[in-house]
Amino acid sequence: MELVFATNNLHKLSEVQNLIGESISVKSLKDIEFSDEIPEDHETLEENASQKAFYIYDRFKLDCFADDTGLEIESLDGRPGVYSARYAGPDCSFDDNMDKVLEEMLGKANRSARFRTVISLVVDGEEQRMDGVVCGIILTEKRGRDGFGYDAIFQPEGYELSFAEMSLDEKNAISHRAIATKKLVAHLLAG
Repeated sequence: MELVFATNNLHKLSEVQNLIGESISVKSLKDIEFSDEIPEDHETLEENASQKAFYIYDRFKLDCFADDTGLEIESLDGRPGVYSARYAGPDCSFDDNMDKVLEEMLGKANRSARFRTVISLVVDGEEQRMDGVVCGIILTEKRGRDGFGYDAIFQPEGYELSFAEMSLDEKNAISHRAIATKKLVAHLLAG
């Protein structure tokens, strides 16, 4: 089976390919010669994931999946949430986003947060959704060099390391994207 992963994020592509293994061939947008930005202008992770998957399916008629992920921080009323990728502004970096969160979290006692991923799978024009959640806390400073996004300031429940201090295999054993991707693989292999 071949699927297109509707993302331009090479970190996500690497994580997902590592999780899926050899059973399913995952093509990148580059593999199908698509390099434009895919719109994601909705207010929920579910709507954005669907929008991205159907955007590629409708143009190429290739079975595909897309995800949208948000970091939801309790004491920030769920922010950055659906705006996680561009929280510090339209051309921000991962560091800019983490710096903004760390600044907003100064002095806050409640550091509870969760990462949530929603995957939209479109096969033959029909959509299925899977999700994954991992709970943890926001650290007071960046720790670690691996990972991407908010990994250096997020410590999952039951661990002493941030996501950015974990190896890819360690992170993939417990991450929100891993949970959602495992549901995706189980669904595909069951079909």
